[in-house]
Amino acid sequence: MAGGNDGGTELKAWIGRTETMTELVAARPVAALNATLDRGEALPSPGDPLPPLYHWLYFLPLAETAELDADGHPRRGGFLPPVTLPRRMWASSDVAFTGPIRIGEEATRSSVIEDIAEKQGRTGPLVFVTIRHEIACADGIAITDRQTIVYRGVTRDAAGGGGPPAGRPAPGTGDFSRTITPSAALLFRYSALIFNAHRIHYDHPFTTEVEGYPALVVHGPLLATLLADLVRRALPDVSITRFRFRAVAPVFDDAPFTICGRRDGEHAVALWVRDGAGDLCVDAAAELG
Repeated sequence: MAGGNDGGTELKAWIGRTETMTELVAARPVAALNATLDRGEALPSPGDPLPPLYHWLYFLPLAETAELDADGHPRRGGFLPPVTLPRRMWASSDVAFTGPIRIGEEATRSSVIEDIAEKQGRTGPLVFVTIRHEIACADGIAITDRQTIVYRGVTRDAAGGGGPPAGRPAPGTGDFSRTITPSAALLFRYSALIFNAHRIHYDHPFTTEVEGYPALVVHGPLLATLLADLVRRALPDVSITRFRFRAVAPVFDDAPFTICGRRDGEHAVALWVRDGAGDLCVDAAAELG
């Protein structure tokens, strides 16, 4: 029985739960993310397609400040199940791009909880929640995004259990790469863009003293977006038709990290994030059209 829930049955009852949101795809969030990523681009215009993974700027939950929990996340329950494990992270996404979503048009996101799995990890119980998001516009479904959220207990450091497990070595820098020096401003801007009040991305005392991390945590979806952006910079004449990423280890704001890519045949790119120690933090892949 993970996290003090009344058995797995209570959580399993959330499987199949749905949520639908409709939104006008505005230009300003795209321009703001371009500025955050230092892309140096002109302001987007109506009719321009959303770049890959920019759909994460839309359909954001709008919990009132009084409804936020101690960690900055909205209180449990509602669409997502009331998992009582205290730590919540975006573990992975598998995104298929089947058509464009254009600035200025209306889009609808339909979400369903596909699975809830309780497992035992090295540091205690884990709960994995898998959600399928389908985003449709006038021409039909344009994006299918399967997202997995993981809930867990306290970190090893916060629990007094010693340091984290040894890292897994990352590949080298590949065919193309960029070294990113994270800053509090970068993390703040991205948090604001996705309306994310999770304190591990901006509150250093909370992150280190309560969550047990050594420094602020770089957002998983920001790392994924940086990897997709790397493909766009290195291969400007191709399109991404599918993007998969999996978080392997946290990335912190106390040291530079490197985003890397390697061609994997004509229609694929292997992608990863390596930290300053050379350890693998994110494993990803892009399929090209």
